[in-house]
Amino acid sequence: MALFHYNPDGPSRDNPAMYLHYWGKEDCVPGHAVGPLIRDHYKVHFVHKGIGRVRAGDSIYELTAGQGFFIYPHVVTYYEADRDEPWTYSWIGFQGDEVERALSRTSLTAERPVFPMDVRLMPALYERMSEIESDERSAGLYLQALLYEFLAVLTTVAPLHDTGRSHPRKQDVYVHQSLEFIHTHYGEDLSVSQLARTLGLDRKYLSAIFKASVGVPPQQYLLRYRMDKACELLAEGKYTVGEVARSVGYRDALLFSRMFRKAKGVPPKEYRPLEAAGRH
Repeated sequence: MALFHYNPDGPSRDNPAMYLHYWGKEDCVPGHAVGPLIRDHYKVHFVHKGIGRVRAGDSIYELTAGQGFFIYPHVVTYYEADRDEPWTYSWIGFQGDEVERALSRTSLTAERPVFPMDVRLMPALYERMSEIESDERSAGLYLQALLYEFLAVLTTVAPLHDTGRSHPRKQDVYVHQSLEFIHTHYGEDLSVSQLARTLGLDRKYLSAIFKASVGVPPQQYLLRYRMDKACELLAEGKYTVGEVARSVGYRDALLFSRMFRKAKGVPPKEYRPLEAAGRH
């Protein structure tokens, strides 16, 4: 089933400089195919897991987790999920006068639309955009900022001087898979050792490549991610501390409270979002 979201703010003019139309995510069924078709805007897919194929012009590309591909406007494109390991992907659709100029700074073209995903930004774009959507007052501005951030990062992962086909480094694939696993299983009894075993890697090696890519070790990233998710639940004001603790992977509410206070500076019972605190 596909999850689809639309920008709550309309474009400021008929030909905006940059405008995000929509975003979504889907676990594709075996053989799920789209096209051949022509779109009137840009659409980018990010492959989270599984395998699929893209036909752009006369070229066919096979993609796996850690890669993304562009669909250019007015170009016939066809893509399909593998029948044995169908892919899960997320996507964003956008347009604007500045998009072509931004892409001119990359090695991407309609015939060569594949690029390696930046593990710090692209796997989580769907989640970040969906969180922004809930704040209708400023959602459009934040979505616009994320779109600019994505295009800026694209110039580093697919630089103009790169003339070869784009394949992610093995280390980047491992980090990407680690992030996906953490984002999916943070509410369970998860450890770095378990994560390493799942990926078939040595724990020290995983910790080293994760820190090199993300900037912090996996255990610290997991803690931050859990606490950020706890803040989201606490901000709703309808769950007990114990319910929040169990939802983010802590069976012991007291341990959760200690970790939350250490990370956020206040006990969970006293936590208030910054916007709410500013109104008092």
